[in-house]
This record gives sequence, C-alpha cells and structure tokens, in this order.
Amino acid sequence: MKKLLFGTLFLALVIIVPIPTMARVNVGISISIPLPPLIVFAAPPEVVVIPETYVYAVPDVDADMFFYQGWWWRLWEGRWYRSHNYNSGWGYYKNVPSFYNGIPSGWRNDYRDHRWGGQQWNYQRIPQQQLKRNWSTWEKSKYWEKHNTWGVQGYNPRTQSQQPSRKEQPKSQEKPQSREIDKQQSNPQQGKPERGGEENRDNRR
Repeated sequence: MKKLLFGTLFLALVIIVPIPTMARVNVGISISIPLPPLIVFAAPPEVVVIPETYVYAVPDVDADMFFYQGWWWRLWEGRWYRSHNYNSGWGYYKNVPSFYNGIPSGWRNDYRDHRWGGQQWNYQRIPQQQLKRNWSTWEKSKYWEKHNTWGVQGYNPRTQSQQPSRKEQPKSQEKPQSREIDKQQSNPQQGKPERGGEENRDNRR
C-alpha cells in the first residue's frame, strides 16, 4: 500500500515539475539564402562610369551589375550580393548598398542614346583590368570631373534637389541582350581610361 502511495506521489511530481532535460528544448532555424546564377563572360567585362558618381556599370548584361569601391555588386531577385571578383565568390548582402539610390533607373536608356541630362554623353568603355588598377586613384583625385566631366558635354553640376531619383525615372521596357565583349587590342595607359569603341565610332561620324 505504501509503495503504491509513493509511486502515485512520484508520478504526480513528474507531471507537475518537468524533468530539466525535458524542459530544455533548443530549436535552431536556419534560413538559406540562395546565390545568384553565374554570368558567363566571354572576356572580362568592360564598364562605364555613371556621371556624377564613381559607380561603374556593366552595360552588356541584362542584370543590374556595378563596381563600387573595390566590390562588384549585383541585384538578383530583390536581394543584393557582392564579391571582389566579377565572376565568382558572391555573398549575400543584407542591405541596399549606399550608392544605389543615386543611380537613375533609366541609365540604360541614357547609355543607348548617348545622352545624360539632355547633353551629349561620350562615355568611355573601361576594361576591367584598368578599372581594378585605377579606381581608387581616380576617386581620390576626382579624375572624372576634373579631366573629362564624365564625358558629358556642357556638363553643369546639379544640386541635391536636381539629382535623379530612382522613383522618378521610368524603368526601361526593353532590356539589352547579353553579348560577347571584344578584348581590347591595345594596352591602356596607366591612370587614364581608354577611348572605347563606342566613342571612336562617334568621332568617325
């Protein structure tokens, strides 16, 4: 009888006061962020510098891909990724990069039309190796505004209120198709971007 009573009391204590090991439940939730598919380049990509910035855009792919302050940046399915290499090593970046709000959403239209802010835009296509060597020097010395005004004829600096907004610029309905990029035949001079094929064609006209 006593054994039955003690057994009943023990069972009641187990129900009322759970065993510590049962109370410690660790739930680990792991969310995997997918990486973007690789963009296959026939040759290292050429870039153009976006006027009024030191952001370099890759115009020959239909994805938003930029170079800024030593990093390649890529937007894919609403998420940002960055890498020190243009073709590998992408890692998820949880925030919108600071430079992106200053990039007009219609910059591709401006690129195709050779126009920026209503002015002729004689942009230069910069080889990837030249960009890698010189981007920091160009930014520190304010190269683009001092020597070339970003290739924009009659360039006049705009005030902050005149800066293009991503919300104000309509997105292009037509996206440029990826194409192979010809390798540069001549070696660029140190510290100065080469004149690209687009500008050479303009000069011959």
